[in-house]
Amino acid sequence: SPEQQKAQQEQRQAQEEMKNSMLVQLLDQDARARLNTLKLSKPEKAQMVEGMIIRMAQMGQIGGRLDDASLVKLLESLNQQMPRSNSTVKFDRRRAAMDSDDDDDDYGI
Repeated sequence: SPEQQKAQQEQRQAQEEMKNSMLVQLLDQDARARLNTLKLSKPEKAQMVEGMIIRMAQMGQIGGRLDDASLVKLLESLNQQMPRSNSTVKFDRRRAAMDSDDDDDDYGI
């Protein structure tokens, strides 16, 4: 029902606001900027990092605010734990093989 969907949307929004306010308290400005940059390029990874930071804070593993260097260390340790996604770049060389220079006939010159 539309009312139920609206209630779920409001609940998600409230959770997002609560998460953001916690992150503001847990991260300094540079670390937040880095996390926002990560969110733009890899949203699912940023979401995972945000959850991890909040859990660490709830368990008392974070004393004070995380600075940029601490966030970088956290991201590096996360990268070592996570298997790399096999993203490959495939070049289509057929287009390069049909270069317009090949169309020129020398006519025996």
